[in-house]
Amino acid sequence: MDEKPFFSFDITKIKDQQIKELIKFHKNGFDIGAILNTASELKYSNAIKTILNSQLANPSPEFVKFFVSRVYDGKATEKVMIQFTEIVKKTVEQTFNDTVSDRLMNAINQTKPTEDSTKAKENEEESDENKLITTEDEINSFYIVKSILRTKIDSTRIFFRDSQTYFSVILDDNNRKPVCRLWLNGQSKKYIVLFDKEKKETKHELQSLDDIFNFTNELLSTVEFYNNEK
Repeated sequence: MDEKPFFSFDITKIKDQQIKELIKFHKNGFDIGAILNTASELKYSNAIKTILNSQLANPSPEFVKFFVSRVYDGKATEKVMIQFTEIVKKTVEQTFNDTVSDRLMNAINQTKPTEDSTKAKENEEESDENKLITTEDEINSFYIVKSILRTKIDSTRIFFRDSQTYFSVILDDNNRKPVCRLWLNGQSKKYIVLFDKEKKETKHELQSLDDIFNFTNELLSTVEFYNNEK
């Protein structure tokens, strides 16, 4: 292996993709083959990111010439290259900003309540939400479940709902598709409730949030059942 680390992250700013990589190191899913494949892929991926960041900050003549040759009909003189260096820098930066903005808007739209909700229900939910405090344990449990499920489904389909009594992870922002429920606050013991294909509940005690990984197969089976529903 190279001396440079192939994977690093800031625990205070962890991203979804990094969670997906970290799960490969958990004892319940440890796979040396998958890790070695990841090491090779991340080595080149990180190198490409470094080059892209460098080009965004200070486009090289080769990078600028690539675009000039495709959009400019004249000769790539020194004056033209100077002009296009600034154009390329601004355009690429704006393109990245637009992409990020579009993704944020999609995420916001996916979390909006359905329009057919009644006003009374909205007021009731708003009143309940004002009393709710989603704890750090609940957020961490959501990311653990999400890291498990995203090995089978797109992460944009995974949502959570907090309530006064328990914390739910649901599929497709649909309360009729519960993946699991967690009791993590206000009691001495922590629990997870799982669902079978008949939506029958089974309750299991958790010694720590890491114990959620012990139910990987059950969680994935629940998602598979919803995917197979007609």
